Amino acid sequence: MNNISSGNLPDEINVIIEIPMNSEGVKYEFNKKAGVIEVDRFMNVAMRYPCNYGYIPGTLGADGDPLDVLLIAQAPLLPGCLIKARVIGALEMEDESGMDEKIIVLPTVKLDPLYSNIKDISDLPEIQKKKIKHFFEHYKDLEEGKWVKVTGWLNSNQAKDLILNTKNEN
Repeated sequence: MNNISSGNLPDEINVIIEIPMNSEGVKYEFNKKAGVIEVDRFMNVAMRYPCNYGYIPGTLGADGDPLDVLLIAQAPLLPGCLIKARVIGALEMEDESGMDEKIIVLPTVKLDPLYSNIKDISDLPEIQKKKIKHFFEHYKDLEEGKWVKVTGWLNSNQAKDLILNTKNEN
């Protein structure tokens, strides 16, 4: 999966899914060396991922990993699958390792026209934003030495700038 591009930035990005929406109890991450998705840890909270969770290939965030992505979709997607998406914003957060933004995306309109009226994080229903924020404020609650602080939201233009500034393809 190392040879997959970031996509047609900033309007259409490629996302690799690591964790399906509604999965509970397990955090998966892509192991670059082995080329597989592996169990990162078992979470000790009774919570489900509110969105499909993955990353943008060819980017490098402040934490040294590719930028994290939350893909809002109608259904859970298989770990390892590639989906083309469009950026609507980002969740700004900090954890014990530093800044850890989550880019919020939707499938391209060609893949799923259901969300065609949503262009920016401000267009997303407030309850969806509350679910995302709540999950990330609490998913590490029972892990010793770990913490999370959600600091706000970025609009679509700010999130696109963040992606462009972390593009790391050679």
